[in-house]
Amino acid sequence: MTLSIDDTTACLDGLLRSRGSVRAFRDEAVSRETVLEILRVASRAPSNSNTQPWQVYALAGKAIREVEGAITAVFDSGELPPPHHFPTPLPEAYGARQADFAARYYQALGIDRMDAAARARQTRRNFGFFGAPVGLIFSIDACLKPHSWLDLGLYLQSVMLAARSRGLDTCPQVSFAPYHAVIAPVLGLPEGQVTVCGMSLGYRDERAAVNGFETPRREVGEFVRMMGF
Repeated sequence: MTLSIDDTTACLDGLLRSRGSVRAFRDEAVSRETVLEILRVASRAPSNSNTQPWQVYALAGKAIREVEGAITAVFDSGELPPPHHFPTPLPEAYGARQADFAARYYQALGIDRMDAAARARQTRRNFGFFGAPVGLIFSIDACLKPHSWLDLGLYLQSVMLAARSRGLDTCPQVSFAPYHAVIAPVLGLPEGQVTVCGMSLGYRDERAAVNGFETPRREVGEFVRMMGF
């Protein structure tokens, strides 16, 4: 069946609006075939000169537990400094939005932002993919330039939308990136590959308050300059 333009628009808009970063999942398996189907259809994402620079490691069951165990051992030991995903200082506009997110996030979890131990326990849950039945680790050749990383970002977005269209939810997680040295030997990443991020994949737990908060988006006029219209 071919959808009309209006139906296609409504479908895509609905997927974009319903996508969110889910951090609590139901104990319900996702089949190997479904995961492969999502990753396959997402590979239609564009890339510079069709280089398709992404590599994906799809994990379930024992594989998730092995990655989680390796990372949490390092996390708990304090051997690595806290990851810094942003420059210091973070420009004011970005910092304000980051602070707003943190306030909403910890409020939904019932965690006082001054409670460092509780925040650390929640951060630790990243490494078990928040209890999702499927974990994805994305890597790229370290020699590639920022435009190829952009291509990987387009693939990530395609994965999230393909998952959402099948009634699944995701959470992209940069928290895995600082642990490349731990992840690489567990998953057998070849030399020259670098871990970019992880992603949780599964069925949203509707009862979890952490899945209920929403983050605002800027009005289009704040970030778009229309010229020649």
